[in-house]
Amino acid sequence: MKPIDEQHIAEPGLVVLDITGGDEDTVRAVMATLDEHWATSGVGLVRRDPGEPGVRARIYADVLRPGRHSP
Repeated sequence: MKPIDEQHIAEPGLVVLDITGGDEDTVRAVMATLDEHWATSGVGLVRRDPGEPGVRARIYADVLRPGRHSP
């Protein structure tokens, strides 16, 4: 994955989360749950790195804005 550039998270409340899990279903479930709580970039690509166990994904979130299912 590309390095995180500080310009992408220059505003308060913006975070970048790198998620690693044993399988795609687990990583997608984590991203979907985050999307329910915060405004996020959505469920994105899940990647496998050759020679590395599990899968990885990156999601961008604004923790100051509620997600799709937040009260």
